[in-house]
Amino acid sequence: MDEEPDLDGVLNGVGPRLRKLRKERGATLAALSEATGISVSTLSRLESGGRRPTLELLLPIARAHQVPLDELVGAPPVGDPRVRTKPIERGGQTYLPLTRQPGGLQAFKVISRRSGEEPEPRTHEGYEWLYVLSGRLRVVLGPHDLEIGPGEAVEFDTRVPHWFGPVGEAPAEFLSLFGPQGERMHVRARPKSG
Repeated sequence: MDEEPDLDGVLNGVGPRLRKLRKERGATLAALSEATGISVSTLSRLESGGRRPTLELLLPIARAHQVPLDELVGAPPVGDPRVRTKPIERGGQTYLPLTRQPGGLQAFKVISRRSGEEPEPRTHEGYEWLYVLSGRLRVVLGPHDLEIGPGEAVEFDTRVPHWFGPVGEAPAEFLSLFGPQGERMHVRARPKSG
């Protein structure tokens, strides 16, 4: 198990890091003071370790130097970001969780093998988004009976009766994002430059 980083050691390293970065940029304390609105004396005490760094002081300095805050504080590396969860088998489908945190928005890769099964639409609280990776997916959603293929997506309120499974004998693979309290997926697109 990894040990917690030494907080005092991290904070004590901020001053020398600030001084080094400022000198690499060829900036004086007076120029940095003008760019950040922080007094020269405060900047000098930060660099010498006489003043404890705070977000209120570090954020304007990071902005002035155009570096991430992590670079100023020498943030310790985070834990292993890989998601290692066990597949869930349910009703002819294999769910591979792609998120670790319980609650909130959940992501899954789903392999559906429900061949020849008669749809039994169900409802529950939430909002779901499906994106087909391979195969063909039949989606029964209220009065709609859809067939979608690779690269196609559907999104819906799960209070509407719904069911999905593969078309034919071949499995369908798709991504599923599910928000249990009805969170919707927000897709941001850049406006067309004209």
